[in-house]
Amino acid sequence: MRLNLNIVANLLGILLMINGIFMLLCIPVSLYYQEGGLYPLLFSSLISGAVGVSLWLSNRRSKNNTLGKREGYLIVTLGWLVMSLTGTLPYLLSGSIPNFTNAFFETISGYTTTGASILNDIESLPKGILIWRSLTQWIGGMGIIVLAVAILPILGIGGMQLFVAEAPGLKPDKLQPRITETAKRLWFIYVGLTLLEFVLLNISGMTTFDAINHSLTTMATGGFSTKQASIAYYDSPLIQYIIIAFMFIAGTNFTLTYFGFKGNFRKVWANEEFRVYSLGVLILGVLVSIGIYIISDSGFEKAFRDALFQVTALVTTTGYVSADYTAWTPSLTIVFFMLMFVGASAGSTAGGVKIVRHLLLIKNGFLELKRQIHPAAIIPVRLNKKAVSQDITYNVLAFIMIYLTIYVVSAFVMGLIGVDFTTALGSVATSLGNIGPGLGSVGPVDNFGHLPVVGKWFLSFLMLLGRLELFTVLILLTPYFWKGN
Repeated sequence: MRLNLNIVANLLGILLMINGIFMLLCIPVSLYYQEGGLYPLLFSSLISGAVGVSLWLSNRRSKNNTLGKREGYLIVTLGWLVMSLTGTLPYLLSGSIPNFTNAFFETISGYTTTGASILNDIESLPKGILIWRSLTQWIGGMGIIVLAVAILPILGIGGMQLFVAEAPGLKPDKLQPRITETAKRLWFIYVGLTLLEFVLLNISGMTTFDAINHSLTTMATGGFSTKQASIAYYDSPLIQYIIIAFMFIAGTNFTLTYFGFKGNFRKVWANEEFRVYSLGVLILGVLVSIGIYIISDSGFEKAFRDALFQVTALVTTTGYVSADYTAWTPSLTIVFFMLMFVGASAGSTAGGVKIVRHLLLIKNGFLELKRQIHPAAIIPVRLNKKAVSQDITYNVLAFIMIYLTIYVVSAFVMGLIGVDFTTALGSVATSLGNIGPGLGSVGPVDNFGHLPVVGKWFLSFLMLLGRLELFTVLILLTPYFWKGN
């Protein structure tokens, strides 16, 4: 069956129009601060909107509105690419990032909520451009595709294929029978939590502008900051604890957050992944804080706060920095490197492997030992007291195998490009896991601006691959996809 390219172009047009609208939202900030960026944002919005309208108008009369899985995968991948390409315009037209490679790297790092940056002086950028930079993460956090799913009924098109394509593997939980209602409720929670964090940060001492930006990038688990020193700039325990709390919430399955808002806390705690996630962050935070306390002159509260902040930032793949974790001890650096392969909860805005996959892998491993003793027994893997189908188990095993293979090969490629060993390991881990800071010369107090051009493009590809959880992108590289059989 041939691909329905008309519906693909139609929906890409809608995404570009949405992108243009978000650019317009930055214009009032430019007008208020009068620091430049007004016309670049306006022209960028017009260009993105015009291309979007052209694609939509030229394909909206198509008689075939069938949206299958193949079209869903193509739309999601191309959607992120075209959004990133048009998203470079404010940087390029304003001269904030005049180099196209750097502008694309910064933009796709935003949309994929990675948080890796090439900027050496963030504070020098116009406020309108900075708010756009934060918005790219906020858009990518919940997923521009999920936003589009909420308006697809207007076109008479079902949106489940897009939702599944963006989160392949484990089946997404539905809060309501209709997928569009699910998308709307997810966005309602997302917007509500962003506003709540803004209010709390603002009354805790952050400027209104900084509070807006950090609220956008925290809920997206993105990590872009308006300060070059990231959260280390704010020497305020209250601000840092607020951000820790919202990073944790953003790393929680949004379905559970929904049940939490409804007061169904028993259902939240009954979730195995949530229990492992919450207890793991707390226990690891305490253990790391003891290590910091032993080697530093700071009090236990400061050690605990830095430890909990960095553990939460890496597990949730937010990537904010409150301290240079590579400057503590080699053993703690190894701990944080390992956290880059964890990820938070499935169904959250976090990147990475996800805790539920690790859970299923470990459970299946122990059961395999039991199967060796009782080879004739049928012993299913269970999650939340329910048997997990073999299809999901195989999917998890394949995902982790492919993830590790890609990591090893990619680190080797970065070495061939000329990057040193530690930086190669760190840059690939943080890009594929959508984290932000890595190790070596791309550590928490450095950036990615010095990397070779080829390296930046390669890491950009890894960011997209990680954000769409491998299969959505990799399936486009197979002949089976294009043959349609």
